[in-house]
Amino acid sequence: MNANADIEMVRPSGLSALPPEFDSAVAWAAWLYYVDQLNQSDVAKVMNVSRASVVHYLQEARESGLVAVQVDHDAFARTLTSRRLMEKYGLRGAAVIPDLDPNDADRRIGEAAGRLLASMVDPGDTIGVAWGKTVLAAARSIPRLRHDRNLTVVQLSGSSIGTSDFSPEFCTSLMANRLGARCINLLAPAIVSTDELHDELMQEPMLVNQFRMIRAAGKVIFGIGDIGPESTYARAGISDADALAGMIEQGALGVIIGRFIDAQGAAFATPLDGRTVGITLDELKAVPVRICAAAGGRKMGAIRAGLGGGYATHFVTDMATANSLLE
Repeated sequence: MNANADIEMVRPSGLSALPPEFDSAVAWAAWLYYVDQLNQSDVAKVMNVSRASVVHYLQEARESGLVAVQVDHDAFARTLTSRRLMEKYGLRGAAVIPDLDPNDADRRIGEAAGRLLASMVDPGDTIGVAWGKTVLAAARSIPRLRHDRNLTVVQLSGSSIGTSDFSPEFCTSLMANRLGARCINLLAPAIVSTDELHDELMQEPMLVNQFRMIRAAGKVIFGIGDIGPESTYARAGISDADALAGMIEQGALGVIIGRFIDAQGAAFATPLDGRTVGITLDELKAVPVRICAAAGGRKMGAIRAGLGGGYATHFVTDMATANSLLE
């Protein structure tokens, strides 16, 4: 590195011999800090000066133009967008990833949500897991953790025989394996045939204990879906197309862990409610940390309603969805 010619410094008495490739102590300190990526304390040790001297050298390097700090405008734009989302929707955290391939958005958003969840996991946590493309991607890619953290992963809704996207038990098992956690699958169908059967089933001691664990979860990860004919929910075959079309006509807009919401994010009552086995929307809101991972397209209205309804404390999405939500 060539030092700026205007830099003139008195060499401190304790300073180590200046390497011949540097014109000044300022250039040496800047190289050690910015290129070799030593911290300030280690730079001070190498140069045999005080940490205060290093701070002075680095300031001098910036002010003289020897070092120029470049800002990644795209990264800071995402940071600003994240903060605007937090302010608008009352979130405690938001992560916005760059727009790349729109056909790969669910996987990338799920991976980002998995990283966020892993960074927040505490020893002894109980983590609730929903279903959907983004949740499945999070479960497949979440960073592995040590097996001595006493973690429990619980399934938030009943099981199905649908696709892997609509497979709460699959998402739960995958995530438990990655986290080295105890896995609690919900041993009941997502939808049962009658309200009476639902009520009887919910009195079974095993399910009583499983729901006790669900309600003890301190963190959950879930997505928000639409209920159109191409949606994950529709393809799962839980409700026939005519019934779904009727609910949409009456005001249903989206689905969160098997529960319907309207355009304001309020719970939308349907005949399925009394037959659905899984966490309710009120129970979801009671969980302290609620990570929602979702991207727009046909789901934009449902995502906006879900965030407006206060179901998420943390939100992971892409830039295109975030910008649409802020319009």
